[in-house]
Amino acid sequence: MSRLDAEVGDIAHKSPYRTHAFLAGLSEAQVERIQSLGEEVTLPEGELVLDNGQRSTSCFLVLTGSVAVALATPRLTVCIQVVGPGGIFGWSALLHGQDTMFQVRTRERTTALRIEGRDLSECCREDPELGVELLHRVLLVVSERVRATETLFAEWCGVRIPA
Repeated sequence: MSRLDAEVGDIAHKSPYRTHAFLAGLSEAQVERIQSLGEEVTLPEGELVLDNGQRSTSCFLVLTGSVAVALATPRLTVCIQVVGPGGIFGWSALLHGQDTMFQVRTRERTTALRIEGRDLSECCREDPELGVELLHRVLLVVSERVRATETLFAEWCGVRIPA
């Protein structure tokens, strides 16, 4: 192996997308395809990224930092879940015309791959195998979000939730 091949291999191995939990187990070509759809963004601490009721257009794969996913009303905002590196938020962008269900605010400086929902949906239609795999992964995210919400409200009501 040449020195150049070794350096390219090191760069590919260090890519945050190759080790991102949401993308784990996908082929290299599938990871590259998803990465090509997005734009890496840096979000400052405290930035409101998504607001509940807002039309959802982008989903985000968190690379560094973290965000708080919260239920927000005019009188009360409650953190439901913290999403850090390897996590994803903004999944409702995959549902055409769906409003965002949660408020998302950065807890610290955060980098993420922002992907337009319409582009990811089109990719899934073009590559049904990848589409089915991503659907299953997004459903796991939705399930975790529902479980986190249920756990928080059960605790508020005095119901002990087994670990």
